[in-house]
Amino acid sequence: MAAEEGAMSPTRMLAEGHLRVATGGGAPADGGIAVRHLPHHHPAKKDGVGGKTEQDNHEDVDSLPSQELKKLANGNNKVPGTLDDYKRLVVPIVEEYFSTGDVELAASELKGLGSDQFQHYFVKKLISMAMDRHDKEKEMSSVLLSSLYADLLSSYMISEGFMMLLESVEDLTVDIPDAVDVLAVFIARAVVDEILPPVFLARARALLPEFSKGIQVLQVVEKSYLSAPHHAELVERKWGGSTYFTVEEAKKRIQGILREYIESGDIDEAFRCIRELSLPFFHHEVVKRALTLGMENISSQPLILKLLKEAAAGCLISSNQISKGFSRLAESVDDLSLDIPSAKDLFDKLVSTAISEGWLDSSFSKSAVPEEEMQNTSAEKVKRFKEESGHIIHEYFLSDDVPELIRSLEELSAPEYNSIFLKKLVTLAMDRKNREKEMASVLLSSLSLELFSTDDITKGFIILLQSAEDTALDIVDAPSELALFLARAVIDEVLIPLNLDEISSKLRPNSSGSQTVQMARALLSARHSGERILRCWGGGTGWAVEDAKDKITKLLEEYNTGGDLGEACRCIRDLGMPFFNHEVVKKALVMAMEKQNDAGILALLQECFGEGLVTINQMTKGFARVKEGMDDLILDIPNAREKFEAYVELATGHGWLLPTFTSVP
Repeated sequence: MAAEEGAMSPTRMLAEGHLRVATGGGAPADGGIAVRHLPHHHPAKKDGVGGKTEQDNHEDVDSLPSQELKKLANGNNKVPGTLDDYKRLVVPIVEEYFSTGDVELAASELKGLGSDQFQHYFVKKLISMAMDRHDKEKEMSSVLLSSLYADLLSSYMISEGFMMLLESVEDLTVDIPDAVDVLAVFIARAVVDEILPPVFLARARALLPEFSKGIQVLQVVEKSYLSAPHHAELVERKWGGSTYFTVEEAKKRIQGILREYIESGDIDEAFRCIRELSLPFFHHEVVKRALTLGMENISSQPLILKLLKEAAAGCLISSNQISKGFSRLAESVDDLSLDIPSAKDLFDKLVSTAISEGWLDSSFSKSAVPEEEMQNTSAEKVKRFKEESGHIIHEYFLSDDVPELIRSLEELSAPEYNSIFLKKLVTLAMDRKNREKEMASVLLSSLSLELFSTDDITKGFIILLQSAEDTALDIVDAPSELALFLARAVIDEVLIPLNLDEISSKLRPNSSGSQTVQMARALLSARHSGERILRCWGGGTGWAVEDAKDKITKLLEEYNTGGDLGEACRCIRDLGMPFFNHEVVKKALVMAMEKQNDAGILALLQECFGEGLVTINQMTKGFARVKEGMDDLILDIPNAREKFEAYVELATGHGWLLPTFTSVP
């Protein structure tokens, strides 16, 4: 089943009227145009990966509740009572879809089945049936999944379906020799279409046997598709499909439509052109660009407001897309102020007008606008700070000199812009290699101790996440990278888990930023999350966590033998991993428990704390980790609990720990 070269793009193709997917490799039946790699940002459902088999689900759910059995939709009285019933009813739906290309009909029939808890099986069946067919059916399957995403299929169900496919690759290869490569394309396409989060790959790898064909699929996805230059276009063209144009071309067309409307005033023609784009999920770009034109040219505002008001009233642009367009403009108001000094006042008036006329929801929050103190400062000063901080960060990436960066940042004397610096740091790092990403996380850990307050860091992440959708246009895997930075900040104790709730409360529901916070929570809740997140980019010197642990063990053993405090502190400093010093504390405490004479080990901890080499946060975390593993320690060291309580008392007395720390597990 060699894949034919063609041109296609992922889209949500449920638009106005009765749409059909092009079944012959040409343009859609309605003349609709698909757009390449546009973020959908559908309402987020619970996201995750599971390893359940079909049999597991059958055992878990023998039958539906009686009220579910009574649900009938669109006159369809075939409601499955068990997974076996669901399997039998799903196959004809897929077959009919392959014959007709009718997305709405497939959606209607699937909705009529009810049985939402079985929908992961629909994903598996659709893909497995398409894998053994021509490129036309493969392309149609990807389009259908993108169309049903969030409206009928949650991200969780899609992830579950793909996980089931990965677990059954061995069986699939019996009938489909190139199943590994074909499934890899489906997964890559789902990631590009943003219906499957990039973090799915890491989660799936953790659940699959090491040498399974499922692991081979994931390797092909990463090496042959997602890491290739222009990978989105490569993946979307793999099976051919409808005519497509790029994001930039879509934006240019929207800009042209709006400029022509301002010149002619022909609102019907503008509506016709917007409809012909067939991009209902990208209408927020129409709103954003229309508002921007209205701010740039005050005389055009009446026409712009009329266009948006009537588009909302006629349901051409949904209320959700209207709000999203306003939110995106709110996020960039600071940058607009550089060219339009009165941008903030103009934007506020547009918001007020839209709400008073009833086409913008009154609950619209300007939380997407950066904090008040940033809005009220000189735009020129903000611009100058961004330029200077950019130079400082680039210099740091070259030198890896944290103290020099801190000195340079102090010289700028602009602590009110600390959150802007954080955004600049993370954004620049995301577009570079793992070395710079690791350096950025290490720097955040250092800045949190030296210059930045938790409030600064929280605000910085809020600004980052509010502009996540725009960032994703330039950095394909921006959501997963931001989730890792956020999770790493929690692991490094730069933030606490409660800060994630605060950050989330400042983001618009169902936005890309809100989904990124959920992704970070999922990373943190996984087993062995600390080690995995610390491994994500390698240590500050490029060591893996296990290598760092070995070095810590050896330096403690050498110190225990030689007793040279200065040399031990130098070795800890040379590790270059201040965020991982809790491991030094943990291993030192365990070693002290094991030795007859533990005074020397405790003296090392006192020296480290006195020099500021190990902070009170890292000290507390090290003690807490020992406390958590106390039950296991007692098996080898019967008096471990008594010794630990004595160490806590000593540490509290010397100020290593806060008095609130409780030693009893």
